[in-house]
Amino acid sequence: MTGTQKTVLLTMAVFALEPLPFGAWLALIPFVKEQLALNKAQLAIALLGMPIGVIPSLQVAGWLMTRVGPRRVLAAAFPAQALVICLPLLATGLTSLFLALVATGCIVAMLQVGLNVYAGRLEKQHQVTVMSRCHGFWALGVMVGSLLIALMADTPPLLAVAYISVPSAALGIWAALSLERLTGQEGGPSPKRRPLAALPPRLALIALCTLAASMTEGAMSDWAAIYLAERLPDGATHAGIAVSIFAGCLAAGRFLGDWGKIRLGVVTLARFALGLAVVGLLVLIVPLPLWTSYFGFALIGLGVSVGFPLGVSAAAGLDDTHEGPNIAIVSTVTMLGFLVGPPLIGTLAEAFTLRMGLAALLPGLLVGIFLARALKPS
Repeated sequence: MTGTQKTVLLTMAVFALEPLPFGAWLALIPFVKEQLALNKAQLAIALLGMPIGVIPSLQVAGWLMTRVGPRRVLAAAFPAQALVICLPLLATGLTSLFLALVATGCIVAMLQVGLNVYAGRLEKQHQVTVMSRCHGFWALGVMVGSLLIALMADTPPLLAVAYISVPSAALGIWAALSLERLTGQEGGPSPKRRPLAALPPRLALIALCTLAASMTEGAMSDWAAIYLAERLPDGATHAGIAVSIFAGCLAAGRFLGDWGKIRLGVVTLARFALGLAVVGLLVLIVPLPLWTSYFGFALIGLGVSVGFPLGVSAAAGLDDTHEGPNIAIVSTVTMLGFLVGPPLIGTLAEAFTLRMGLAALLPGLLVGIFLARALKPS
C-alpha cells in the first residue's frame, strides 16, 4: 500500500468515526421530544441551538486550520464531542436542551471544517478524487450511529450514546494524529483577512447551491423519524428506520459521487441528483400509501448526497492561499441550511402540517438545480 492510499483510507476512517454520535442523537430526537413533552414549535426552537453554536465557531475553525492544522483540531474535538453529545439527553426542559445543542454545535463546527479542509488539500496535493467518498463514509457513520441506537432499544439512552461516542472518540484521536502532514499545515501563517468585496463572486453561488441540498438534508435528518412516527400505528417503535434509510442512501450516493463526477461531469451530476431529491420530496408531500414514504426517504438521500462534497471541492479549487477560509464560508452557509432547515420545517409543521413544512424545501432545490453550473471547475 502506498503512502497516498494509506492517507486516503485514514481520511475516510476519520469521516466515518466523526458522525457516529451525531447519528445516535438524530435517532433519539423523538425520544427527547416525548420525554420533555415538547410540541413541534418548541422542538424547532430547541434545534436552533445547534446553528447558533455552529455559525460563529465555523469562522474560528477556519482560522485554526492554518494556525494549528486540521489533524490537531480533529484530535482535540473528538473527545470534546463525546462529552457534549450527551448533554441533550440530560436536558430537563426547553432552555437546557437549547443550551446543550449550542455547545454541541460549537464542537461540530470544528470537526466539520477540519474534515473538509484536510480532504480538500488531499485532493489537490495528491491529485486524487475522494471528497464524495469521504462524505459517503460520513453518511455511513450517521446511519450506523442511528442503527446502533435502534439495536440498543433496551439500553438507557444516555448509556447507549456513551457506548457509541467514547470508542469512536478514542479511535478518532488515533486516526487524526496518524494522518499525513500535508504541505502548508500546522503552524503556518494565517492568510490576510479579505474584505467582503474581495471574495470571489463564484464563491457565493457555490455556497447557495450547497445550501439547497443542505437544508433538505438537515430537515430529513431531524424530521424523517417524526414524519414516519406520525404515520405509523400507535405503539410502533421503528420510526428511527426512516433516518437509517435516508442516511444509507445518502452514503450510497456519495460513494458513487466520485465516479459520477468523472463520468457525467460536475454540473450534470448535481442537477440529476437534486432532481431526484425533488421527486422524493413530492412522494412524501402527496398523500400516498405509507410504504411509498420509504422510497421517498431513499430518493431524497440519493438526491442531496453530492451537493456538499461538490461544493467543498469547488471552493477549495478557487484559491490555494485562502482554501481554508473559502471552505469555512461554504461550510458556514451549508451548515446554516443543515441546521436552520429543521426548525424552519418544525415551525411550519406546527402552524400547518409536516407535509406543508417539507413542501417549503422545493423552491430551494429548484434554485440549486439552476445554480449548479457554478460548481464546474474553472
